[in-house]
Amino acid sequence: MNIGAAATRTGLPAKTIRYYEDIGLVTPERASNGYRSYSDSDCHKLAFVGRARAHGFSVEDCRTLLALYEDQSRASADVKRLAQQHLTEIEAKISDLQQMHATLSRLVQSCAGDDRPDCPILSDFAKGGRG
Repeated sequence: MNIGAAATRTGLPAKTIRYYEDIGLVTPERASNGYRSYSDSDCHKLAFVGRARAHGFSVEDCRTLLALYEDQSRASADVKRLAQQHLTEIEAKISDLQQMHATLSRLVQSCAGDDRPDCPILSDFAKGGRG
């Protein structure tokens, strides 16, 4: 199938599919006219990577996950280790966002929001505060 059909089937934009080809995640056949020809297997790999990316995995993590998926002798511990590492990173980001939320909420509450030039938000940013 052509790239348009592969895009429709996988839910990925054609530009993303071309990028994944450029970095070697998929290698579609080339027809005699030079056009890409995506197989069912290519589409499955593309959809797999799309779902992994939707869960926040990096392209390199997706490459590893795809290799593990294709390796019938893989150890599920390897998959779990990668997923656990990603989960730990997500939890750290959530914690950082919660801290930012608390700090910004406090600053917004402390700002009068009137016509005066005094602003605790700008003062905090100017002094380099992080909460």
